[in-house]
Amino acid sequence: MKSGIIKTLSLAVLFALVWTCKQAPTDTGERPGTGIITLDSLVKRVAIPSQSMPSIYNANVILPESYYLDSTPLFYPVVYLLHGYQGDFNNWYRRVPELVNYASEFDFIIVTPEGTSNSWYLDSPKDSSSRFFTYISQEVPSYIDTYFRTKTGPRAKAISGLSMGGHGALSIGLQHPEWFGAAGSMSGVLDLLPFAGQWELQRHLGDPVQDSLLWQEFAVLEQVGSRRQVPELIVDCGSEDFLLPVNRQLHQKLNELNIAHTYIERPGGHAWDYWREAVAFQLQFFDRFFDER
Repeated sequence: MKSGIIKTLSLAVLFALVWTCKQAPTDTGERPGTGIITLDSLVKRVAIPSQSMPSIYNANVILPESYYLDSTPLFYPVVYLLHGYQGDFNNWYRRVPELVNYASEFDFIIVTPEGTSNSWYLDSPKDSSSRFFTYISQEVPSYIDTYFRTKTGPRAKAISGLSMGGHGALSIGLQHPEWFGAAGSMSGVLDLLPFAGQWELQRHLGDPVQDSLLWQEFAVLEQVGSRRQVPELIVDCGSEDFLLPVNRQLHQKLNELNIAHTYIERPGGHAWDYWREAVAFQLQFFDRFFDER
């Protein structure tokens, strides 16, 4: 009698689960279109609000051709590209218009968000009005997922950047591999203390002597040693770049920690001629990563 009751209940639970699955809502692919400015058929200008600061910042969203051509709505991986010091959200699109071609070639979305000229993509412990780590890592992806057809999960999100943006991308990726499955850096500022007197870093981290522990805590070179899980990593730097030594240090440290990564040195300096070529390599790397899901 008891086993019969259990069997009946099991069947009832199974039926309920099947019915729930059948009734689960499906994503039709429709997205709100408000607040999106079309710069080009495949390039959109969006204004992304931040609750953590609060403020509103622009970003460019570059879509693949298939985004509008396919009759069945498709969903796409996303690569976030961060600009450097004294840059802005439009740097990447203005300097590398080929990004439009890359988005279609690799069939993913490219987003270039605003990090202001000197945020260093930190949640600054010295300036409570600067919360760009939270903004870039959480608020921007949340907006993009709401307004565009994106795939979910870390296997469909990658982040990279140049110089200051390289620091930001690796720092975000290392601290949140559950959000970004792959991360990269092009000519990244990966150790901050040697540049204490430059680039307005002290505004965010304080005195390099009195607050030396903060400087270490926020440096990518230090962060990598404290992570049990890391995203897929790609790091590159020009052979004539003044940041080559610290990039080599990171490469050596990753090797010592037996952390798999791709490291590239090519001719070039700390300039757009180098980054224009470097981003093509990195996007190809992320395309392979997305294909492995």
